[in-house]
Amino acid sequence: MNRLYQDAQRLGQEAVRVVILDRAINLLVAGGPSELTMRRLAAEIGASTKVLYTMFGGKEGLVDALYREGFARLRRAQQNIERAADPLTHLNNLGTAYREHALAEPAYYRVMFEQTLPGFQPSAEALAVAETAFDASVEAVAACIDADIFPKGDATEISKIFWAAAHGAVSLEIAGHFPPELATRRYETLMKAVGQGLQAGTS
Repeated sequence: MNRLYQDAQRLGQEAVRVVILDRAINLLVAGGPSELTMRRLAAEIGASTKVLYTMFGGKEGLVDALYREGFARLRRAQQNIERAADPLTHLNNLGTAYREHALAEPAYYRVMFEQTLPGFQPSAEALAVAETAFDASVEAVAACIDADIFPKGDATEISKIFWAAAHGAVSLEIAGHFPPELATRRYETLMKAVGQGLQAGTS
């Protein structure tokens, strides 16, 4: 019998939650929505379905938790980047961290952005978590504006431009369209081009 659940219990409730979510997301991405059932997940971790229903309320609640967890992890990855003295360098470092995180956790990335479960609609709480994942990027853009690196504008909107560019390149890479030996260079070139395009507005 699998003892993932029992082993996690010794480390506390947060460890239990992470074990459940990580196993659930692997089932979902590897086998599709039909593979992610409460009964199958319970068997995978060595727990009763009652444990899962108590924690998440059902499959919809479980997927909502996966969505929230993905963005919470992205937020932590962004916040852990040491602030560079130059605001634009810091913004680019955040872009690099976005790519590295996506490549390290592609299963969560797919749940966050690729509608892995057809018909799933994130809850208001989940959408709020998703929105805060990019706070560090907005702050970096605001610093670029304050330093006259970027023209005056809405830091949130400018941050979303960077996100759109980063997301497009990362999605192509995860899908296999950018070979590993070219992906890094293409990503860095794109981020530099976006930054230079915005800087042109200050001239």
